[in-house]
Amino acid sequence: MAPHPIIQAIIDFTAGAAGGTACVLSGQPLDTTKVKMQTFPNMYRGFVHCFMSTFRQVGIRGLYKGTTPALIANISENSVLFLSYGFCQDVVRSLVSVEADRELSDIQKAFSGSLASIFSSMVLCPTELVKCRLQAMYEMEASGKISQGQRRVWTVVKKVMEKNGPLGFYQGLTSTIVREFPGYFCFFGGYEVSRSTFAHYMGTDKEGIGILPLMFSGGFGGACLWLLIYPIDCVKSRIQVYSLAGRQEGFLKTFMGIVRNEGLSALYSGLTPTLIRTFPANGALFLAYELTRKFLMDAAGT
Repeated sequence: MAPHPIIQAIIDFTAGAAGGTACVLSGQPLDTTKVKMQTFPNMYRGFVHCFMSTFRQVGIRGLYKGTTPALIANISENSVLFLSYGFCQDVVRSLVSVEADRELSDIQKAFSGSLASIFSSMVLCPTELVKCRLQAMYEMEASGKISQGQRRVWTVVKKVMEKNGPLGFYQGLTSTIVREFPGYFCFFGGYEVSRSTFAHYMGTDKEGIGILPLMFSGGFGGACLWLLIYPIDCVKSRIQVYSLAGRQEGFLKTFMGIVRNEGLSALYSGLTPTLIRTFPANGALFLAYELTRKFLMDAAGT
């Protein structure tokens, strides 16, 4: 028996929060490396150089810089994402006339994920802006773009409020939505297709494929997302970090400026740590999500 819609919403919200927490704790050092390489591509020779330079300069804490806003961002994003994902599946089900007790196809679930990403972008953008600025703070100070002493969460939040007000936290919102909508089609699509493939060859349903195939499917979905949307994410990071130094440029102008001055390859700076990160981080996300959801569904007696 399906749970009451409110109970189902609480389950999806809580499971999404658990997944977001697991994703951050397992992938934050590589995410920090990615943001540094996106915003200062000429400062580092590659992934290993950036990772080791950060470790030598500020230690392990430097690799976890921005963890607090990252946790807030991911818990908020994934809670709203998976809550909206359940709701959007109901919308898609009604649009394509699928009965409530029937499973949607993998493509239909992928489209549901795209719709859900619009809602999650609204809570993700402000917290991700703070996270990206904290992660690139050392380079901003070293390059003289900002003065020293701004490496605290509250300092960044206060500066945004003083300079731009509440709307300042939504710098990069357009590029966030442009990134998320197609990205989450690939994210949920890749995840569901991978699970279906494992289920087919193992002769079971999606729920019985086991932990490792489940984690691989999460990582595969993440890889599909990042390979598609990485240049957009690079532009978003530039907008959010450089606006700290007073540069207020939109998505298209920032994109064309990078291509014209640094070449297309700059849009893919930091892709290596992102792809390395996606398998443990998104594998942990979906594992925590599915296990938490199953536990709560069982506890609710469904």
